[in-house]
Amino acid sequence: MHSTYENLDAKTLRDVRSVISKEAYRRSPAKIWFWCCFDVLFFFAALFGVILIQNPFLKILMSIITGLAVSSLFVLAHDAAHGALFRRSWFAELVGTIFMLPALNVYRLWCLGHNRIHHGFTSLSSVDWIWRPLTLEEYDALPKYKKALYRIERSLYGCGLHYLYKVWLPKMILFTPANLTKSEKAKLWLGKLVVAFYATGMSIFAYHLDGIFGIVTMLIIPFIVFNYVISLIVYLHHTHPDIPFFDAKPEWNHTIGALYCTTMIHSHWLINILTHDIMVHTPHHVDIRIPFYRLKGAFENIKQHYADYLHEYTLTWSKLTSIFKSCKIYDYQKHEWHGFKKSKKASHQ
Repeated sequence: MHSTYENLDAKTLRDVRSVISKEAYRRSPAKIWFWCCFDVLFFFAALFGVILIQNPFLKILMSIITGLAVSSLFVLAHDAAHGALFRRSWFAELVGTIFMLPALNVYRLWCLGHNRIHHGFTSLSSVDWIWRPLTLEEYDALPKYKKALYRIERSLYGCGLHYLYKVWLPKMILFTPANLTKSEKAKLWLGKLVVAFYATGMSIFAYHLDGIFGIVTMLIIPFIVFNYVISLIVYLHHTHPDIPFFDAKPEWNHTIGALYCTTMIHSHWLINILTHDIMVHTPHHVDIRIPFYRLKGAFENIKQHYADYLHEYTLTWSKLTSIFKSCKIYDYQKHEWHGFKKSKKASHQ
């Protein structure tokens, strides 16, 4: 039985961080460079598989595996963006920019949306809009095509749509933050140009090798797989029948967002390797400085003192499908999840 999140009103993140051992913050250059080299080799091995294999079905399979490698690189770039891998910010930006290229994401824009908004206001959905669930009234007011999009987005098989059309297109391609200095604007546009250059160069290279099918297998399918993986991961990080979302700031604080509104998911060892333990998500929100290879130890420290506030479970197929089935529509006043059946019932009254 969980303690209610209201009991965390008097707790600060400094209180929670105080129970984490110093060992959890110790950097290991050997581990960092091992996993950086591993992910780069994984990506190029999968990409060369796409290039060299002639059977179209096997080529598509290797393309999907390439998408998994793109996702692994992105997780390392994510940690670099938090300052958890490298001490020098310019080097973290260099590595992060390179590792985000196959995902066609702009490092600086990602840092703005993820570091400041998502981590600054986790599950306060009036600010942190990532995976913000609609209310019954909001859903019923949508036109039919938007209802269909929302239903697809809130399904296990279609959740990749969330990152693609709510994050990548509006925030990585079309978005330019206001009130930037000339220097900041120049660096931002340089980041966009680097991504555009990579996408154009890869497209030309792929087309030269295998025509349109080459572009599909070397660039488009890996990009779609990445969108699906990141959408699913972020969804599971903060969506659960027992985890609340908030629209009213007085109900929320940073400790509630970081500790109560995150998950600790026990996954298959292969998933942990490919995602660099990102499913151990609670300690990451408690303190972004913890490197990914120390998250499990940090979680055990936190669990000793705050076990009643943690949402911990083992990832199984039945658990996965039940979360998607339950978490469709949200009541922000009662803090209750509902399925689409409630909307149908209301629309007939």
